Amino acid sequence: MVVPNLVKKPILWTNTLTKQVNTGDEKLTILKDINLEVEAGEAVAIVGASGSGKSTLLGLLAGLDVPTSGKVHLDDTDIFALDEDSRAALRGRVLGFVFQSFQLLPALTALENVMLPLELSGSPSAEPTARRLLERVGLTQRLGHYPKQLSGGEQQRVAIARAFATDPKLLLADEPTGNLDSSTGKQIIELMFELNREHGTTLVLVTHDEQLSHRCSRQIRLVDGMLA
Repeated sequence: MVVPNLVKKPILWTNTLTKQVNTGDEKLTILKDINLEVEAGEAVAIVGASGSGKSTLLGLLAGLDVPTSGKVHLDDTDIFALDEDSRAALRGRVLGFVFQSFQLLPALTALENVMLPLELSGSPSAEPTARRLLERVGLTQRLGHYPKQLSGGEQQRVAIARAFATDPKLLLADEPTGNLDSSTGKQIIELMFELNREHGTTLVLVTHDEQLSHRCSRQIRLVDGMLA
């Protein structure tokens, strides 16, 4: 009898990931030999002091930046073996993003901001899906409002709805509560984890927020660009 292979493949893994930048006559090492694996469905917090390389690591995991050496495999694909357009297409299929600064397009309404990734992916149901998600995050009365007409917490709710719009396998969040007061930040944390459970999405987030990091199943600590 053949025994099936029950070992789960990680949705994301890196091999000796290193990032250096030139500073005059010297090279500054921001990240060095990062080896990590993230299983599907995990919630992982990347923590560490300012300047430890957390946001740089997140950018490399998404293929938004290119490493000096090493590999990132996302959804069984070596992302740096792809050209820039193919990496962008992979991100569109697999990834959702939540940023500290919200990154909403100011000329689009809340509804249009959430519809945008759906329209780019060719979804035939962009508007009803966007409406449903905005209702889910408590913004039924704000669909036609522009970002400047929304509070910080409301803008982050729009950003979370947009991140989940394409039902991504992996959600990357960079300091998602960093620009919010404590009370609003707690609401955003609850909302993000509720949606994470509902969608079965893998979550990797960078945070200084102790409460947020302890909600994750695992913490990865960076010290001077290396895993501690």
